[in-house]
Amino acid sequence: QADYEQVRQRHAGRKQQVLWPLAKARANRTRIDWAGYQPPVPRFTGRRVVRNIDLAELLPFIDWTPFFQTWDLAGKYPAILQDELVGAEAQRVLADAQAMLKKIVDGRWLTANAVVGFWPANSVQDDDIALYADEARREVLLTWHGLRQQTEKQEDAEGRLRPSRCLADFIAPREAGQDAPESGAGGARHERAATPKHAETAPVAADYIGAFACTAGLGVDAKEAEFLGQHDDYSAIMLKALADRLAEACAEWLHRRVRTDWWGYAAGEQLGNDELIAEQYQGIRPAPGYPACPDHRVKKPLFELLGAHDIGMHLSEHYAMLPAASVSGFYFSHPEARYFNVGKIAPDQALDMAERSGAEPDEVERALAPNLGL
Repeated sequence: QADYEQVRQRHAGRKQQVLWPLAKARANRTRIDWAGYQPPVPRFTGRRVVRNIDLAELLPFIDWTPFFQTWDLAGKYPAILQDELVGAEAQRVLADAQAMLKKIVDGRWLTANAVVGFWPANSVQDDDIALYADEARREVLLTWHGLRQQTEKQEDAEGRLRPSRCLADFIAPREAGQDAPESGAGGARHERAATPKHAETAPVAADYIGAFACTAGLGVDAKEAEFLGQHDDYSAIMLKALADRLAEACAEWLHRRVRTDWWGYAAGEQLGNDELIAEQYQGIRPAPGYPACPDHRVKKPLFELLGAHDIGMHLSEHYAMLPAASVSGFYFSHPEARYFNVGKIAPDQALDMAERSGAEPDEVERALAPNLGL
């Protein structure tokens, strides 16, 4: 009872997060000068499949730090190898990993496939992004309903109010050469209803968005079963850990090709792996389920748009990607695009998303429960 009372008092003393009304957060969105910006044009639109990616090409893109977490070894690579407490064990598992990686590559134990695509896109309804079938920008293939930060914002070191970010802020609004429409005091928007399949003909800003799905997990199940049949649990765990690393490396390899070639907005990029891990490149690739877009539900229309089943990827009933060693997400090219954490949101945003998307409020509430604090 005494311990419970101490916990209660600690929580009671914490400062509660102040949440702004959605209309106020929208009025404080990321300010971008769209009139003075020329969006880069991808070399192709639609989807492109890349099969049987050479695993050897992915090895330089591996981020080893999460690998050690699989073995409950805390520390950042390569410093962890010299750690007084776990350094010796880290060196041992890394040596085992390198040995198995050679077998994976030489023996072609695993197959890596990817699908990537680019589509004309615009932000609509303040917080959403519409992906269009072609440059006419009338037929909407997918509307990605976004979430906006609602926690109270403070001024930065230069006295400017920090923005209440939403991923839609980084895609040009439909109004050609104009900023996104202001939200009224009551939260009213210029495009209240969901974007129609065939929008009215009007001047539209020519922005784009990319999307991808990739896996390095094809072949894992069969090889894992072989190890387990030999009662070699260690190798089975090692295999899955390395497949995860290869999938993430594939996403990094794919994104660099997007930036330097297929979209080409950073053709002269010369970044090493440490700089890639530190995300020092232009643009972002947010993934559904992560802090900037915590709603997993967009994975379903994303997989349908990409035709992810063609590369052996599927979704479980609860939106888990299969094979497990898989990655998917979106590409943004704007130089001001940033990763961020949506964090806690208020009920008014959940209700607004339900109205925009046509989903039942209960469904949206369940999907956003962690952000609603439920």
